[in-house]
Amino acid sequence: MTRIDGRAWDELRPIEITPGFNKFAEGSCLIRCGNTMVLCTASVEEKTPPHVPEGEGWVTAEYSMLPRANRERSKRDVSKLKLSPRSAEIQRLVGRALRAAVDMKKLGERTITIDCDVLQGDGGTRTASVTGGFVALSYALHSLVERGVLPEMPLKTCVAAISAGIVDDQLLLDLCYEEDSAAQVDLNCIMTGEGEIVELQGTGEGRAFTIEEQRALVDLCAKGIREIQAIQRSALGG
Repeated sequence: MTRIDGRAWDELRPIEITPGFNKFAEGSCLIRCGNTMVLCTASVEEKTPPHVPEGEGWVTAEYSMLPRANRERSKRDVSKLKLSPRSAEIQRLVGRALRAAVDMKKLGERTITIDCDVLQGDGGTRTASVTGGFVALSYALHSLVERGVLPEMPLKTCVAAISAGIVDDQLLLDLCYEEDSAAQVDLNCIMTGEGEIVELQGTGEGRAFTIEEQRALVDLCAKGIREIQAIQRSALGG
């Protein structure tokens, strides 16, 4: 099949990560994945939530879409007096993914909050939030080390995420909105720098899918994530 933007079936959309986009946050970046744009900022607080063990830190995330991030204006969560179920699900996903990259004991008794604000959504906002969120988190941690707040970098690994799916019985990497809307199967994958899976979210939208198809989708995601991690390293000056 011919993709709407002319990409090959296993090709990522153009990805651009601009670090330091917000001058006030301890770490930040703007990530563009095709027409999807997410602003990621990392803020450091010298305290932790009550549930965190003594001597350890915490990494959490918040996610929201601006009113005109989509084709039609959506209401802000604050106007509804509660977080939408979708936003709550995604921010928990981003938080889990980023915590997998950090040694909480080395972080110490402080909290890093990653805010992921979708400026424009064209599919893959949650995976872009994980990928950009890791870059913002890394810059915040580097800042703590450079200022002598932390004696060593608490990062254990890197994390990145991408989607893959089956559209018209064809495997596709990095679905845009039109492809995602028509997908028979949709899978989001988060991996470490060592290629280990942090989380998989797979759904059969139009039909069930086999174990063999799942493996093929995961392999496709692994290819994309290796390419994304090279872009992350470049954004981090590595």
